[in-house]
Formats: sequence, structure tokens, C-alpha cells
Amino acid sequence: MKNTTRYNDDFCDWTQATAALIRQRKWEDIDWKHVAEELEALGKRDRRELESRLVTLMLYLLKWRFQPERRRRGRSWRRTILEQRRQLAALLSDSPGLRPRTPEALARLYPHARQLSAAETGLPEETFPAACPWAASQILDIHFWPEDGPHSTPSPEGEGTL
Repeated sequence: MKNTTRYNDDFCDWTQATAALIRQRKWEDIDWKHVAEELEALGKRDRRELESRLVTLMLYLLKWRFQPERRRRGRSWRRTILEQRRQLAALLSDSPGLRPRTPEALARLYPHARQLSAAETGLPEETFPAACPWAASQILDIHFWPEDGPHSTPSPEGEGTL
């Protein structure tokens, strides 16, 4: 009997039972339809996480660049930028196939980050560049801080490496 009924009744139990069936090589008992669906969902989840973290990172880099007076009042923006970069580095390490998608995702998602930046800062949307002003390598670089525009040097406060 296949493990199909558990999928709808108790997903966690289904995952554990399916893993056990695979380890036991009981191929005929595996609910292959749902295994395939869940594997596809894992890939989609990673892409959604990449996109969500990139939007957040771009949002905070824009705020950092265009509200310099606010970045000096506290360290929360710095922490958010560093944490998003750390999480992105981990995601790209676990799923290196996502790395080539990063530049396209940045270009596609930047308008949303720009819109969010305008909403959060109260600055007109036109304040922010129409296209993403930074390369993917800069956005992901823990030493890159957009102090004076798109080609800035690391922050003098320094943060080290992750």
C-alpha cells in the first residue's frame, strides 16, 4: 500500500514515512506524485526566499544611500543589511544554481524595492534611480556600503566578514 493517504492526513508523518521508505528502498510503496510535487515546491521556495531577501536588501541599501542622516542614529539598518547578506550567502551556498538568476531577479524586483523605499522614507520615488544602481556582486558584498553612490568604498566603521 502506497503512502498516499498520509499526505492528506498528516503531512509531517508523510514526510517521515516517505524518507523511511526511500531508505528501505521500498520503491513500490512511495507516493511518487506527491514526492515530485514537494521537490518542485522546495525549488520554488528557494527562489521565493532569494527574491524576498533581495528586495529587503535593496530596500535597506536604498534607505542607507538616500537617508544618510538616519543611518547614523542607530545600527538597525546596518544589522538588517548584514543579516540579509548572510542569509543570501547561505542560500546561494546551499543552492548555487540560484546565483546565475540573481542579476535578472535584481533587475525585475528593483522597481518594487524602489516603491517600498519611497513609501518607507517619505521621499518621492523619483529620488531613487529608475534602475538598480548596483551590480549583484556589490549588493551581495559585505564590504559594499553605498555611501556616495553606486561605486562606493567600504564603510569606515567596518564590519569584517561573515
